[in-house]
Amino acid sequence: MAPAAMTFASSLSDAQPVSYWLDDPAKPGALPALTGDEHCDLLVVGGGYSGLWTALLAKERDPGRDVVLIEGREVGWAASGRNGGFCAASLTHGLGNGLARWPGELAELEELGDRNLDAIEAAVKAYSIDCDFERTGEIDVATEPYQVDELHEMYEEATRLGFGGLELLDQDAVRAEVNSPTFLGGLWDRRGVAMLHPARLAWGLKQACMDLGVRLYENTQGLELASSGAAMVVRTPYGRVLARRVALGTNVFPSLVRRVRPYTVPVYDYALMTEPLSAQQLAEIGWKRRQGLGDSANQFHYFRITADHRILWGGYDAIYPYGGKLSAELDHRPETYLKLASHFFHCFPQLEGLRFSHAWGGAIDTCSRFSAFFGTAHGGRVAYAAGYTGLGVGATRFGADVMLDLLSGERTERTELEMVRSKPLPFPPEPVAWAGIGLTKWALARADANGGRRNAWLRTMDRLGLGFDS
Repeated sequence: MAPAAMTFASSLSDAQPVSYWLDDPAKPGALPALTGDEHCDLLVVGGGYSGLWTALLAKERDPGRDVVLIEGREVGWAASGRNGGFCAASLTHGLGNGLARWPGELAELEELGDRNLDAIEAAVKAYSIDCDFERTGEIDVATEPYQVDELHEMYEEATRLGFGGLELLDQDAVRAEVNSPTFLGGLWDRRGVAMLHPARLAWGLKQACMDLGVRLYENTQGLELASSGAAMVVRTPYGRVLARRVALGTNVFPSLVRRVRPYTVPVYDYALMTEPLSAQQLAEIGWKRRQGLGDSANQFHYFRITADHRILWGGYDAIYPYGGKLSAELDHRPETYLKLASHFFHCFPQLEGLRFSHAWGGAIDTCSRFSAFFGTAHGGRVAYAAGYTGLGVGATRFGADVMLDLLSGERTERTELEMVRSKPLPFPPEPVAWAGIGLTKWALARADANGGRRNAWLRTMDRLGLGFDS
């Protein structure tokens, strides 16, 4: 191994193979599994953000509604407890994606997204959820000259459309915020993103749900969904739940509505967490205003600083398993950890010698339009939301409202949206999906190395509205 690679490997030698967020003494104990029959007005399947927000909002809308939530393992154990802790207002996976797909309703989508983030902040306060919520915003940073041009174009387009809250930063200004020799410019969304402790948010929502009377069962997997007269029945390992309505918040896991499955594929994403920085190290990088950061490449990194002065560094590799098979073996990938460590010290060479305390990965769901889609089944008695593609920390609350609207049969400002009424293009069956995703990843890497220029394959995918992202 080359000397540089040895240095990167050494920085990982003590890293624990577990999400930093879940490795927390505040983690609550698991609740008992469901045994026997349970009856309710609303059954929520899934104990991540999607299910937790659905259960909580259902009780807020109607305190008398009888709500049950089942979770296959423990609340927050999957993507909700393993992400970067960026809580974005955007419902469309960024302004550019929203403008490309729903230009006619983008202003409404942006307003709904802003209101949704405000409501998350209000819920954190109302339910006294200790999750280090900080509305510090996010800076998209340029590390190549062509990315500077792209950030200027996005700023000009946002200004033309009347979207405020963005600040364009030149090289000196962005390095004054966070000091990296790789930063050439930045676009700071000052209010549209909050930082938080994602696992503690999930645990806080769990407690809030129980306080409102939600009956919650952990280690209770939903195995099968069927109708039985006026009720929907979900079979579990030791029992079943009979419910008038069902909301599915299973996201990356195979939907209990089989026809939904082709619309998503799992992507494995990975992250590192450093040990706490010393006062001198903090002074060398600045970062006093604690914004989230992400670079502007197709294969991008996201990074942020925590309440105890660690740096989370994630992204870049997006691993698709053949056939979309979920496997615990893919939760850890040493070759990706080594790659991420090398990228980290390229970005922050002044932190040489810093070590990583945690290294982890896990699956998220992505769809071909990079943002959530919604629908119903069984005559409107079942609703689902999926496909959040990495921005589910914030958007799942909006998705919960959509599912509850759909289950009630109400026409609302949400259900009238084209975004809600339309579906993404499904992914093709294997081996076409594997070949197409592999070719797309190769083309994206080539574009990053070639001044951002998209080849014929990517331009064709753009025209078809197809994509692959994490």
